[in-house]
Amino acid sequence: MKRCLRLGMKQRALKGFGKRLAGIRRSRGMTQAELGDASGVSNRVIAYYEKDGSQPPGAMLVDLANALGVTTDELLGVKARKHKTDPKAARLVKRLQRIERLPAADQRAVLKFLGALLESKGLTGENGAQTGA
Repeated sequence: MKRCLRLGMKQRALKGFGKRLAGIRRSRGMTQAELGDASGVSNRVIAYYEKDGSQPPGAMLVDLANALGVTTDELLGVKARKHKTDPKAARLVKRLQRIERLPAADQRAVLKFLGALLESKGLTGENGAQTGA
């Protein structure tokens, strides 16, 4: 009998799956609750699978991969991730996407505020002009 058939499910889990899942989730700027909502499970389920030694069933792997925008191979660590995003940058992009949903007048107010802040910090465009607006 093959060794892999004798091992329990927890022993067969791919090494590092939990850390990889948590890392990809953070790089997308997602909370456990947001990933749970996007993949149809609770945040407690996500927390459980982020522990090393735990691994979701195949069907859930597909849902998690889709919610995270990666392939199942990338999620399982079989294939290197294509895009590694800094978690801080992902959170910023996520907030900017929320700003896009604001009314036009509120968007202009946010841009005006950001422009003033950048100018006060000396972070203007290459030609001394304000970037963006």
